[in-house]
Amino acid sequence: MQHYQDKQPNILVVGDMMIDHYLWGKSDRISPEAPVPVVDVESESEVLGGAGNVVNNLIALGARVFAATAIGSDEIGRRLTVMLKSLGVNTDGVVSEEFRKTTRKSRVIASNQQVIRFDSETRDDITALTEDKILKSIKNMLPFMDIILLSDYGKGVLSDSLTQNIIKMARDRDKMVLIDPKGKDYTKYKGATLVTPNKKEASEATGIEIDSIEALERVGFEIKNNFNLDMAIVTLSEEGMAIFDDTMRTIPTVAKEVYDVTGAGDTVLSTIGYILACGGDIDEAAKVANAAAAVVVGKLGSATANWDEIISYQEALHESTTEHRIKSFKELQKSIEFLKRDDKKIVFTNGCFDILHLGHVKYLQKAKSFGDVLIVGVNSDSSVKRLKGDSRPVNSEYDRAYILASLDCVDFVIIFDEDTPYNLISMVKPDVLVKGGDYKGKDVVGSDIAKRVELVDFVEGRSTTSTISRIKSCSL
Repeated sequence: MQHYQDKQPNILVVGDMMIDHYLWGKSDRISPEAPVPVVDVESESEVLGGAGNVVNNLIALGARVFAATAIGSDEIGRRLTVMLKSLGVNTDGVVSEEFRKTTRKSRVIASNQQVIRFDSETRDDITALTEDKILKSIKNMLPFMDIILLSDYGKGVLSDSLTQNIIKMARDRDKMVLIDPKGKDYTKYKGATLVTPNKKEASEATGIEIDSIEALERVGFEIKNNFNLDMAIVTLSEEGMAIFDDTMRTIPTVAKEVYDVTGAGDTVLSTIGYILACGGDIDEAAKVANAAAAVVVGKLGSATANWDEIISYQEALHESTTEHRIKSFKELQKSIEFLKRDDKKIVFTNGCFDILHLGHVKYLQKAKSFGDVLIVGVNSDSSVKRLKGDSRPVNSEYDRAYILASLDCVDFVIIFDEDTPYNLISMVKPDVLVKGGDYKGKDVVGSDIAKRVELVDFVEGRSTTSTISRIKSCSL
């Protein structure tokens, strides 16, 4: 995934941009005037919302973003424009309408729980004059864009006419158009590259209840074919998402804890758009978007996911390459944060693992059985020499770490240089610490930190020392 982090595609976002306003506080009493909580407001904040949250997500991923929308000639509209510019967004396509009210959604949050939301907005379609101004700005930007994302929140910016004109302009220049749709009639999205409705929206758009895999397949292909799309994706909440092009295939969910689904659809649209703009395929884009959405729903409010968070989440789920499972101290700390947030039971063990043999593998498989995630600490070359003598190790620290990381039962490997892994165990704070059966009756380093210690007997006759002896005897 590293090559995506190094890219900076030009992405145009068109849609209903708004401000998400949050009043943060706590509540420990009920109003005497009505059966409602009294919230003592401690702070407030504003962030870009709606299509603006798509912008936020793209900025977090590293894209160069260009915005096109209609706002009101009001204070909220001016603040919204300033917020876009502060992110480095090109606002040439932001058009002001005199009698339009810029959307602001205000949410009262008490002790991480949303109490109420109140909105101020205009939902009428933009005027013909505004549409003309937006189209002219898009026409000027289009040659430099890698992809166009339309984020429809039903506030009137993406009128039928504007949407169809954008799709036609983009298609004439072989530009992909991805759309997060709104409403039951997808006619205005006809001819786009991709739409990304959620399960409820897809069901409403087709009139088909999605109560089986067969119904899902029918819905997905009906949306794709009826509206002349290249592809369709239906997001399925806790069930992941389904892709429809020549075939249907599903991507399972990776979200384990949900605080707030606000903006999850924005994250899916922006992440898929980013990957496709960089030349990736739809399957990889959907998989990365799934991980990004999992990060976002674990936060409160309209949120974003950056590459460090996405990669760490995937690694925490053992969805990374062998090399990515070999962690530095700092990298492992990040992964452990996600694991503990998801209430994963962490198992830790350590050793030299010089020449990997049957005894090692059975030992590690047993260690993994005690929890959800197995972290293996590997003694560095210098550490092995101090413990075993100058003739060891036979294999270098990286070779030993890589072989361990390639085992299905091992989730993460970290190389440590100390004689004991005490500092490492202090950072990991494992639920289970595993050592060999030869530690019976002995003090186990880190036993004061781990919740419990498990001793695993070695396979008789299997050891690195005996393996080296057999090799030497064969060479005589």
